[in-house]
Amino acid sequence: MERGKMAELESLETAAEHERILREIESTDTACIGPTLRSVYDGEEHGRFMEKLEARIRNHDREIEKMCNFHYQGFVDSITELLKVRGEAQKLKNQVTDTNRKLQNEGKELIIAMEELKQCRLQQRNISATVDKLTLCLPVLEMYSKLREQMKSKRHYPALKTLEHLEHTYLPQVSHYRFCKIMVDNIPKLREEIKEVSMSDLKDFLESIRKHSDKIGETAMKQAQQQRNLDNIVSQHPRISGGKKSKKEVCASSDVEVKNTSPMSEQDSGILDVEDEDEDEEVPGAQDLVDFSPVYRCLHIYSVLGARETFENYYRKQRRKQARLVLQPPSNMHETLDGYRKYFNQIVGFFVVEDHILHTTQGLVNRAYIDELWEMALSKTIAALRTHSSYCSDPSLVLDLKNLIVLFADTLQGYGFPVNQLFDMLLEIQDQYSETLLKKWSGVFRNILDSDNYSPIPVTNEEVYKKIVGQFPFQDAELEKQAFPKKFPFSEFVPKVYNQIKEFIYACLKFSEDLHLSSTEVDDMIRKSTNLLLTRTLSNCLQNVIKRKNVGLTELVQIIINTTHLEKSCKFLEEFITNITNVLPETVHTTKLYGTTTFKDARHAAEEEIYTNLNQKIDQFLQLADYDWMAMEPGSKASDYLVDLIGFLRSTFAVFTHLPGKVAQTACMSACKHLSTSLMQLLLEAEVRQLTLGALQQFNLDVEECERSLPLLDLFIQWDWSTYLADYGQPTCKYLRVNPTTALILLEKMRDTSRKNNVFAQFRKNERDKQKLIDTVAKQLRSLINSHHS
Repeated sequence: MERGKMAELESLETAAEHERILREIESTDTACIGPTLRSVYDGEEHGRFMEKLEARIRNHDREIEKMCNFHYQGFVDSITELLKVRGEAQKLKNQVTDTNRKLQNEGKELIIAMEELKQCRLQQRNISATVDKLTLCLPVLEMYSKLREQMKSKRHYPALKTLEHLEHTYLPQVSHYRFCKIMVDNIPKLREEIKEVSMSDLKDFLESIRKHSDKIGETAMKQAQQQRNLDNIVSQHPRISGGKKSKKEVCASSDVEVKNTSPMSEQDSGILDVEDEDEDEEVPGAQDLVDFSPVYRCLHIYSVLGARETFENYYRKQRRKQARLVLQPPSNMHETLDGYRKYFNQIVGFFVVEDHILHTTQGLVNRAYIDELWEMALSKTIAALRTHSSYCSDPSLVLDLKNLIVLFADTLQGYGFPVNQLFDMLLEIQDQYSETLLKKWSGVFRNILDSDNYSPIPVTNEEVYKKIVGQFPFQDAELEKQAFPKKFPFSEFVPKVYNQIKEFIYACLKFSEDLHLSSTEVDDMIRKSTNLLLTRTLSNCLQNVIKRKNVGLTELVQIIINTTHLEKSCKFLEEFITNITNVLPETVHTTKLYGTTTFKDARHAAEEEIYTNLNQKIDQFLQLADYDWMAMEPGSKASDYLVDLIGFLRSTFAVFTHLPGKVAQTACMSACKHLSTSLMQLLLEAEVRQLTLGALQQFNLDVEECERSLPLLDLFIQWDWSTYLADYGQPTCKYLRVNPTTALILLEKMRDTSRKNNVFAQFRKNERDKQKLIDTVAKQLRSLINSHHS
């Protein structure tokens, strides 16, 4: 029972499960039916399920059949209606086809227009896009074109600015275009090209500056000369102002103009053309001649490119080379003043440019660099001037050179360069100038002395007298009282020499101008040079005149008179120098003139020459003496040669009346002494080995003719040996001037004569013991000589 109930329950459960599965199959989507079917096969009753499924299918088929039978008439009616609709649909189709055909025919033009409109819209979009792209690209192309144009016109600094804008502003906006990449690749090349071209412009500028340094320097020196003239005018007329600008004002205005010169300037010429200015017109500033824009542009370009140091080193190196070239003087510079002027112009031009670069750029050159160049320039310039000026023998050229050096120094001092060494060197040149003056005045003095007639200056009227007195400081009350015509005691060379000494002083004074020397220094320089003129130059000229062979006694006498008056004029020369320098002679360290010694020496030399000439004339007459030393009897008168000699001496001593008393007295005494000595020498000559008393008596006649008897002859003729021997050596001795040696020589000659011939026969007759006496006297003379020497 229970088993049957259990089987019945199981069948009921299976039936219920199958019913559920069928419902799920009917209601579930086909895609999800897999799990449901799987549950069928999971059980063991799938056969029964298949039976139930077939039964369910049959039930549904019966329901479908019932439904179709119920709706069949309606279906038939629908088919009938559908057939009717098909005919109408065919008509509609024909109408639609016809309408479509008409529409296609009518819409062809519209389609074409629409197609054209489409193309236009496309083109419009393309054009708009192209315009947008060109709007971005055109500024780039314009900037690049502008860059090329600027480089073509050599506007390098603007080109560099354009290049920067192009690189940093425009190209990044269109960097994806191929032409932009080409531009980007070209930028370093363009920078290098700008760098090279700007450096080329700088080289052209430096070459132009080198060629035109002399013009720049000439203008600067003209400006300095103009300023100095203006200062002199202002110092003389302090109330006068206005007119020309001062040097500083001119330089300041020039600096402003140059500083306002933009680096963007189009001028690259380097040196501007300036016509020569008249002396009365304003001389342009040296900076106005130069366009420095190439330097500024190149400096800015290299600074922007980060190569400023390279540029500075290059500029300084090149300018150092140019400085060495400028400082090398030409070999013939000393021949003309223009040679020195061109040399100075080049140096000034060089440093004017460098000074301007120093003040208008920041760091391109510095003060240390300028000072180094100036020190080198000073040393080389001074060395060159020392060498070349030493060749100069023309004082005018030396003076012009000094003025040029002063202008050179003043010009550079105006630009702030120290020039003390140049003024120190000028003091060295002053010594050379003095030497050239001395050489020149040596020729002047020679011409004056050679052309002089050595005769007192005749004066025929008051006008001539005043003219001479105006030329030479001479006062003589006795001469002024005399009536015309009359004569000055001196010859023409006195006023001429005096005036030439004053001219020499003026020439010395000219060199001291503008040397910034004190009055004492100028006075000392003039006095020292004048002393050299007097003690060396004039003294030598006077000595040469005195010592020349053809000078006569008259000329020598006139020279003594002239030098006496020139000696007296030295105090007037002292006053002349004092008036020029305003330095009193009493001032400490003031040099005194040594002119008095010069004229004294010349006068003494002339006096000695007079004495010498007199003696030579006496010797010439004595050469005519022809004594017969063996004559037994003397002649009745003095010898002819001696008569002529006495006549010559009388005329000569008459000329000596114009000499100072002491000089005339000395000349007479010298002549007489020389005559006395010469006559004595005639007796003592070795050739005269023997002589007679008659010869001595003739000789005594000649001596008496000279109005001066020789004591020696009295001693022999009067045979007064006892007196001589007794009084010898005493101041009151009668035969004071008789030398015992001389007496012994003559005594020996007389003794030799008595031995060899019979000349003294009459003498021996009257004086039989004379020979013995001679021997005794000779012995006593020897004893006297020996005792005197011992």
